[in-house]
Amino acid sequence: MASPADARPAAPPLPAEVEDLLLWLAAERGRTPSTLAAYRRDLTAYCAWLRERGRTVTEVTEADVVDWVAALQHQGKAPTTVARSLVAVRSLHRFLAVEGRTPTDPTAAVERPRVPRGLPKALSEEEVERLLAAPAGDDPRARRDRALLELLYGTGARISEAVGLSLGDVDLDASLVRLFGKGRKERIVPLGTHATRALVAWLGPEGRPAMAPARWRSRDDEAAVFLGARGTRLTRQGGWDVVRRHGLAAGLAGKLSPHVLRHSCATHMLDHGADIRAVQELLGHASIATTQVYTMVSTERLWAVYRVAHPRARLGSEG
Repeated sequence: MASPADARPAAPPLPAEVEDLLLWLAAERGRTPSTLAAYRRDLTAYCAWLRERGRTVTEVTEADVVDWVAALQHQGKAPTTVARSLVAVRSLHRFLAVEGRTPTDPTAAVERPRVPRGLPKALSEEEVERLLAAPAGDDPRARRDRALLELLYGTGARISEAVGLSLGDVDLDASLVRLFGKGRKERIVPLGTHATRALVAWLGPEGRPAMAPARWRSRDDEAAVFLGARGTRLTRQGGWDVVRRHGLAAGLAGKLSPHVLRHSCATHMLDHGADIRAVQELLGHASIATTQVYTMVSTERLWAVYRVAHPRARLGSEG
């Protein structure tokens, strides 16, 4: 007997135009699987909305796009969600216009919803020290975790960049690492002394080789810097678990993620006088405007210290 789930009609396939866009984004733009999955989800919802109104993606007008944005806002979607969905829809209609499948791009004049800019959350330097000291012992797993945490904080790498590292991407003699960011864009960044030492310990005989399987499942696993318990490349989720587990041990539950370590790296460098262009290059930001958010964090921290410490900053100091 079929279950209720089996009885549900299958979702209609996406239009060929959408599939062509996703293929182009993967092949020509080098978008990651997670980015493509997000585009697919947003465009699936968009196409369903169009079907309800008897529209196809090649018949959309600017008024349709404005109505769709308004519908998302009426549903209570967060501004960041609406803005992200509009990016996918813009990409679709721009693609169709450039390819000559539609005469114009109906999203060209549609304003992007205003998204309140929040300041990135950064750990204090003392909290980072507690986290980096959390992996206890000298067994292979502790060596791996220590190396991963030092790498994330020391380079500001994204978790996907860290777990995507292969042995050929690491030059321990020169203390350099090659990271592949969004769109597979390559950058070379320095490894600090602590990160280099941690990687040397992990890649040494009592670290990674002790976690290697008797037979590699694939060449990709054999080349991976960071391994999981079964001797396969550590996944993005596995990297998250390493950070979360040691964050809990360091008393940082609820305020830690791999991206928080990236924020902390940038904020602490600016706190100590780093040039913003250098931080931009280190983090792999395409725009300096993205990096400038961290200068706001540093300014906020400076004001917080000033208000507490300076006698003329407190109310009642005139007397």
